[in-house]
Amino acid sequence: MPDTFTLIKNRTEPRLGQLERALDTDESARPAWVIAILASVLIFTTVVDVLGNLLVIISVFRNRKLRNSGNVFVVSLAFADLVVAFYPYPMVLYALFHDGWSVGNTQCMVSGFVMGLSVIGSIFNITGIAVNRYCYICHSFSYSRLYSYRNTLLCVALIWVLTVVAILPNLFVGSLRYDPRVYSCTFDQNVSSSYTVAVVVVHFLVPIAVVTFCYLRIWVLVIQVRRRVKSEESPRIRPSDVRNFITMFVVFVLFAICWAPLNLIGLAVAIDPSRVVPRIPEWLFVVSYFMAYFNSCLNAIIYGLLNRNFRNEYKRIVTSNWVVRLFVTETSRGATEGRSVRSKQSPPQPINNNDSVRDRSNKE
Repeated sequence: MPDTFTLIKNRTEPRLGQLERALDTDESARPAWVIAILASVLIFTTVVDVLGNLLVIISVFRNRKLRNSGNVFVVSLAFADLVVAFYPYPMVLYALFHDGWSVGNTQCMVSGFVMGLSVIGSIFNITGIAVNRYCYICHSFSYSRLYSYRNTLLCVALIWVLTVVAILPNLFVGSLRYDPRVYSCTFDQNVSSSYTVAVVVVHFLVPIAVVTFCYLRIWVLVIQVRRRVKSEESPRIRPSDVRNFITMFVVFVLFAICWAPLNLIGLAVAIDPSRVVPRIPEWLFVVSYFMAYFNSCLNAIIYGLLNRNFRNEYKRIVTSNWVVRLFVTETSRGATEGRSVRSKQSPPQPINNNDSVRDRSNKE
């Protein structure tokens, strides 16, 4: 009896021939200004991704107000966003500047695998944050028991285990391939219709549904509290809790906006590949991909704009580093100037042999 992967391959091979011909593009025909725009967007994303998410991680470890169980998921999300900036994004830039992938299939597989870890890890961490906020606001009496330090670390570990389990099937199905349209080794939506549908449902639609449920419940409770603020029986929600919830809600909304186009395209392709693929403009596919890439640098900006504790800690970190650099620069400059002044004040005197002999004779 043939295995499942052989059946999938045999079932999809006839259509893949047509799809590959439809997706075949002449990379050299792409204008130079398009390459410049894509490279600029990716460079900006990478720089802000690294600086912003490092600031998030350092802020949580430095600031006592930020060291709580909820922000453990924030650090995990920052790590998921940070991973792509150190490996896959530089590889995409390399492919952009060299007009194609020239570093081998192994690097392609590793790059696609790390990209998948980041994407799935991000959506799973966002789901974990939503469940955490739901328990904190809607079930506050049992929150400390549910999210003890040990349980929180176990939840984060479970998120990453599920992330690895979710990305592993791509290695067996062969869905991690180089796509010349986006200069990336990424998930190929055309490998198998059923597998693409499963990926979109499990990796995007189900987490989005869970997060939507949690945040809707929180919004309902917040509205009820504001309407019955004078009632003694109504639950109390601190303004800081509402602000923190709004921050994470904005993180979720922007993630959904950035990733929805790409997932909807994948779902449409999976339903009817031969008819949908030729009708999708290349620019739409490319824009949807780079929108998804751009999301990795947004979270740190959102924390700084909407969360006062993060914003103040950002300022402390930046100003402290600036003061240290300024102090070191001024110190080294002062030492250099001091040495130059001393050298000017006491120039070396020429040695006169006659004077030295005369001095010795006078002493005798």
